[in-house]
Order: sequence, then C-alpha cells, then structure tokens
Amino acid sequence: MSISQDSLAALAAVIESRKVANGGDPDASYVSRLLHKGPDAFLKKIGEEATEVVMAAKDADHGGDASKIVYEVADLWFHCMVALSHYGLSPADVIAELERRVGTSGLEEKALRKVIAREAEPKAEP
Repeated sequence: MSISQDSLAALAAVIESRKVANGGDPDASYVSRLLHKGPDAFLKKIGEEATEVVMAAKDADHGGDASKIVYEVADLWFHCMVALSHYGLSPADVIAELERRVGTSGLEEKALRKVIAREAEPKAEP
C-alpha cells in the first residue's frame, strides 16, 4: 500500500468510526451528523463540492489561484468517502476499479459500458 492509500484507509477508518452504530455522536461529529441524516445530506454535499471544484477550475482559467482546485477536490473526495462508507464500500474499492481501467482506452471503456447496459435491458417479447 502506498502512502496515499494508507492515508485514504486511515481517513476511511475515522469515517467508519463516526457511524452512529459504531458509537459516533451526531451532536459532536460532522461526519456522524451527515451519516445520521442519511443519503440526502451527504449527496447534497457531494453536489455542492463538485460545483465548487468546477468554479475553482473556471477561476484558475481566468487567473485565479489553481491551488484552490486542490482544496475543493479534497472536500469532494472527503464527502465521496462518506458516501462510500454509508454504502459499505471503501477507497480501496475505487482504487481497484481505477487499477482495472489502467491501459484501457477511455473511449473503449465507455463503449463497453454501453454494450453491457444494452445486454442487461429486458428483451421485448415478439
């Protein structure tokens, strides 16, 4: 495991410990509060943070501080990690998926997903 994976795993463990089922207190922990409120709360934050990433990038395109993109992406990743935890997933699952994609053309990957989706559609009766 690299340092970045160690850091993600450590943060994931903290998020996991903040679940109410694991003793997290929604009155004392932001993460516990988000998880306690349920998906609508953290999914809304993911949308807000994604928008802030876009705004920071647009600002950087017009002479703004590009380092703000890093700050906003960190917020986005954090809230995505809260969602992963809620759904019983981990950063390691995302890393494994990214590793699976290494060496695969993005265009090929997208085309393959379309084929798989088409095959999964229910067949119409003749």
